[in-house]
Amino acid sequence: MKTALCKFCLKSGILCSKCRAKLKSGEVSKVDLKIARLLLPLENAYPPLQDIHFHKAVEANGILALIVGRGDIARLLAHGRKIVRILEEKTGKKIRILEQGADYRKFLEDLFAPSNILTINTIWLPDGTTETKVILRRRYRRPPSMNEKALKEIAQKVRGITLRVEFAR
Repeated sequence: MKTALCKFCLKSGILCSKCRAKLKSGEVSKVDLKIARLLLPLENAYPPLQDIHFHKAVEANGILALIVGRGDIARLLAHGRKIVRILEEKTGKKIRILEQGADYRKFLEDLFAPSNILTINTIWLPDGTTETKVILRRRYRRPPSMNEKALKEIAQKVRGITLRVEFAR
């Protein structure tokens, strides 16, 4: 697994001066450190983890979004989502996996998975700001793992997107 922190620091639990500086400057957060430490021992049992690039983790209202490199979502979801389930058990939070550098639509599809997005619209507000309106297909009354407030907060933190979420009738 590739990450901003060195493997020695993750294994030992003691940060070197470079990793300590990254943590102090805010380049790496404590949540990033915690998730990287959880993923490192899983590399032996799940070899696809050795090839992923873990960028960061964002936490919001019981949902933890992992931002990984391009094409790494499939590697994390390999083995029947066992890796994600293990992380959910250890953190006590629902896990969303997002791709670093993904286009706008792909980012939103990953964020709202397994719900299907029908439409994405940009709303221009009088004060000059914009909001993104996402209309989801309604399969259930409310998708089981959907926490709209948390997903909106994650979108704001990761990409600076202000979301409005609606369901098709």
